[in-house]
Amino acid sequence: MTDNPDPQGATDGQPQQPQVQMRVLGQFIRDLSFENVMAQNGGRSEGQPDINVQVNLDAKKRNVANQYEVSIKLTTTAKAKESGDSLFLMEIDYAGIFHVEGVPEEQLHPFLMIECPRMIFPFLRRIVSDITRDGGYPPLNLDNIDFVQLYRQEIARRQAAAQAQAADAPTQ
Repeated sequence: MTDNPDPQGATDGQPQQPQVQMRVLGQFIRDLSFENVMAQNGGRSEGQPDINVQVNLDAKKRNVANQYEVSIKLTTTAKAKESGDSLFLMEIDYAGIFHVEGVPEEQLHPFLMIECPRMIFPFLRRIVSDITRDGGYPPLNLDNIDFVQLYRQEIARRQAAAQAQAADAPTQ
């Protein structure tokens, strides 16, 4: 028995798993559209509007080793509660470039679709707040997004679509 610990941290002859490393190399607005329908029509909104936010995620490998681009696409609509008239429509595609190492291949997709959006979301939230304020509305402070639940819903949707497609396929 030795008093020197294994410098690699391995125990019981098991090799140590590589440590997960993630760095945000950059983040940017890929696309932004803010249509201020109410202002264009000369109207004025009173009271709290009905807000609808749709979120889509995308991730793709870049041409550089261990680099990925992950984007959050938000579509936000606001309508007057009383009349149902559109107040504004905002579409934003916000992306981050990440250097990711040490994530096992089978865990890479969930990692990219959960952890990476979680890192850049606070910056996107600030942009949305600033845009709505600059558009003449109270700042829209987005609620936190549960990216784990969003990922699970997308996987369930894809599985249901695959099962429906398999059921509709002609048998030979």
